[in-house]
Amino acid sequence: MTLPNDAPLQKIQFYVTAPYSCGYLEGRLAQSLIAAPHHLIDANVYNGLIRLGFRRSGKFAYRPHCESCNACVPVRVLVDEFSASRSQRRARKQHASLSVAMVPLAFSEEHFALYQAYQIARHEGRQEPDAIEQYRNFLVQSNVNSMLVEFRLEGVLKMVSLIDIVLDGISAVYTFYDATDKQSSYGTYNILWLIDLARQRGLPHLYLGYWIAESRKMAYKQKFMPQEALIEGEWLRHELNKK
Repeated sequence: MTLPNDAPLQKIQFYVTAPYSCGYLEGRLAQSLIAAPHHLIDANVYNGLIRLGFRRSGKFAYRPHCESCNACVPVRVLVDEFSASRSQRRARKQHASLSVAMVPLAFSEEHFALYQAYQIARHEGRQEPDAIEQYRNFLVQSNVNSMLVEFRLEGVLKMVSLIDIVLDGISAVYTFYDATDKQSSYGTYNILWLIDLARQRGLPHLYLGYWIAESRKMAYKQKFMPQEALIEGEWLRHELNKK
């Protein structure tokens, strides 16, 4: 792979995982490229890695590296050019009464309970929710500039968003919310709020992770335009295929 001429990145090594079952495309195997050692993946290093299409899970930075598939496309919203659609403006108005607080990365029983409920509601047939240790490793461990954003309605926790602040934007790492409220648009509202936060901070991009044309789970990302996609090592303006 090609690395920018950043001194911190030159200390990083990369290895490919063994194949595992793809979580997005049924019947396919996936592999990931892992940046190591993870204790060297600090904010400076991650600033370079995210521009190369990497994402973060806990202290580990990775990107898809599948032999016969390139379906995962890194995308980022162009913050200054974004204009909310009519339905997005409705979502913003619908949830305008939510109070928001940005808090340091730390374990919270309240957050964990909402996360467990979200996982059970969103993944049909799931028998057991994630254990506390899995949750800690996934969401509460970080070597970069991370924080949690709490969204509450009359004091009741409704949504939590884990974000990373990088040199040229905000990275939406993971969001979970009250999935029992079928009339809500929490996910849409969260992205709108993060776009506004990036704009307020003068950051040009909101990194949304990977878009996969064949995955219904990723369809929401194509509603936030304009975007750039990382294609053959270059960030290019990209119109996602709307279905």
